[in-house]
Amino acid sequence: MPTPLRPPLRLGLAGLGTVGIGVVKIVQTHADLIAARSGRPVVITAVSARDRTKNRDADLSDYAWESDPAALARREDVDVFVEVMGGHEGPARAATEAAIAAGKDVVTANKALLAHHGQALALAAESAGHVIRFEAAVAGGIPVIKALTEGLAGNAMRRVMGVMNGTCNYILTRMQSAGLPYEAVFEEARQLGYLEADPNLDVGGIDAGHKLSLLAAIAFGTRVSFDKVELQGIGSVSIDDIRLADEMGYRIKLLGVAQMTGRGLEQRMTPCLVPTSSPLGQLQGGTNMVVLEGDSVGQIVMRGPGAGEGPTASAVMGDVIDLARGLRLPTFGQPAATLAEPVAAIAAAPCRWYLRMTLQDKPGALAKIATALGEAGISIDQMRQINRDDQEDDDAVVLFVTHKATPADVAHALHSFGATGVLLGQPVAIRIEDV
Repeated sequence: MPTPLRPPLRLGLAGLGTVGIGVVKIVQTHADLIAARSGRPVVITAVSARDRTKNRDADLSDYAWESDPAALARREDVDVFVEVMGGHEGPARAATEAAIAAGKDVVTANKALLAHHGQALALAAESAGHVIRFEAAVAGGIPVIKALTEGLAGNAMRRVMGVMNGTCNYILTRMQSAGLPYEAVFEEARQLGYLEADPNLDVGGIDAGHKLSLLAAIAFGTRVSFDKVELQGIGSVSIDDIRLADEMGYRIKLLGVAQMTGRGLEQRMTPCLVPTSSPLGQLQGGTNMVVLEGDSVGQIVMRGPGAGEGPTASAVMGDVIDLARGLRLPTFGQPAATLAEPVAAIAAAPCRWYLRMTLQDKPGALAKIATALGEAGISIDQMRQINRDDQEDDDAVVLFVTHKATPADVAHALHSFGATGVLLGQPVAIRIEDV
C-alpha cells in the first residue's frame, strides 16, 4: 500500500519579478513531480510584491496577497518564507527577520542580504531551530552550495575559484568576439537588461564578491566577511587588453579566488588573464563556472547558467524540496556559533603580471619605467609598444609582461611610476593565473 503523502508544505513568496514568477511556474507545472519526489505536496498560499496590478504572465488568483512582505512572513498559513526581492536592507531584511521570529524556515536568492547579515540571521534561525537555505544566491542554477555542504563535506577545502557574474563575462567575451570597446558593450548589456539597477554591482565586482564571500564561509568554516574581499571591477579593461591577451593565448575574466593560507583567508574578485585553453578561458557569454578543490576529491569544475528565470527558480525549488523532504542543515554547513572569525590576508603569492600604461613619447621614458620595475624587484619577460589609431602623437602605449612577482612588489612599482614624470593616466595591472 502506497505511503500516504504528508500535509502540504506551504510557501509564502515575497517578490514576483523574474525569479519569483519562475518559482510560481515550477510549482504550478510540476506539482505532481514535486509531490512524488518530496513525499508531500508543495503549494504557494500567499504572495507579496510592490505592484498588485502589474501583468506578470502567471495565474496568481489562488494566492492570498500581502502588500507588506513582513506580514506575509508572519502568516499562519506559511511554513517557508521564500524571499526573492533582493537588497540587503529594507523590506528584504525586515521580512526575513520577521519570518525567523515567527518560526518559519527561509529560502532566499539574496546574496547581498547574506553577505552583509548572514552571520546574524544564521544565529537567529539556528538558535530557534529553523533553517535558511540559499542555493539560488550563488551561481544561479549551479548547485554549488549543495556540493560544498553535502557532497564535499568530508574534504578539507583548499581553494574556491570561479567566474560568478554572468554580466561581466558577457561583456568581456563580447568585447573579445566582436572587437568592441568596453563602453559600447556596457551600453549593449544595459539595453538587453543584463545590468543591475546600479550597474556597479555587476561591473564593479560587488555582486560576484558577495557570492565569493558566501562560498568562502562554507568552504573554510568562517563567518561571512564580504568587507574583507579584495574587489576590482572590469571598467579599466580596454579593447587593447582583450586583443593583447588573445595574442598571448589568454582570455580576461573577472575571477574570484578564496583560499585559506598560513597568514589568513584570502578573498579576491579581480580581473585576471587565464589560458584560452582552460575551462575558464573557454567560458562564454553569461555562463558561470565554479572550481572547487578539496584535499580528497581534487578539483571539481561546475559550469552552468548563472542567472535567469528558470535556472534561479530551479535552485530555489531545490532548497524548497529539501525542506519538504525533511533535510535540515546549518546555514553555512556547520552551526553558525562555531564559525571562526576570519583573519583577512591579502594575496601574497608571486605570479606573472600584465602591465599596460601610456607614456610620454620622449627619449628615456621607457628606461625610467624599466628602472622602476627593476628597483621593485620585478624582471620583464616581454615588452612591446602598441600602435593605436586614436593615440596622440606625443604618447605611447606600452605593454609589459613580467616574470613572477608578488602583489606587494607590483604595488610598489605602480606607486613608483608616478614619480618618473613620464606616465600619462593610470596604469593597468592584471594578474596572470595559470589555472
